[in-house]
Amino acid sequence: MRLGIFGGTFDPVHVGHLLLAETCLEQCALDEVWFVPALLPPHKQRHTLTAANQRVEMLQLAVSGHRQLIVSTIELDRGGVSYTWETLQAIHDAHPDSELFFLMGADSLHDLRHWREPQRICELALPIAVRRAGSAEIDFNPLESIAQPQQIAQMRRCQVEMPLIELSSTNLRQRIAARQSVRFRLPRAVEKYIETQGLYLASEEATANSH
Repeated sequence: MRLGIFGGTFDPVHVGHLLLAETCLEQCALDEVWFVPALLPPHKQRHTLTAANQRVEMLQLAVSGHRQLIVSTIELDRGGVSYTWETLQAIHDAHPDSELFFLMGADSLHDLRHWREPQRICELALPIAVRRAGSAEIDFNPLESIAQPQQIAQMRRCQVEMPLIELSSTNLRQRIAARQSVRFRLPRAVEKYIETQGLYLASEEATANSH
């Protein structure tokens, strides 16, 4: 089993996330991609996130019907700060015969050496760097301090290029709060869920909608 691990807050999940997963499935010949929503990302400990169960429900709606896209609650079930190396270790222990790949954007790859236990991350899973079409070539040199030369060579071979699509969860939350359209930016089922649940509205509007 070639298993891709895709972590994030997914607040909310959007078509860019889904396209990244689908592109990695195809270009890296993965069997499955697991979406792993974080409970408390180390770099967002002061941020207020949408309730974990609602982020999971949006992910499940987004991947419904796609047998190779799976939602995993491993970080939510573990509790505490969501460190990638702990998640990969737990998945490796539970699925020792699977080959793990960690999906990440090119920008995050450059920062990987500053994460908790970066060498262990590279031992447990091969980082797959994803860059947008037309963007600069990925510089793998910063990883020389945390990964073996043969690993870096494999990363170069497995890098993924996805179609250019400029979407961010932050921008989508802002658009929803401003009552602007998010049609075609989100799966329709996720868009309707957000509307029904009154998510991402200004606090006074959300309060009004709860009554």
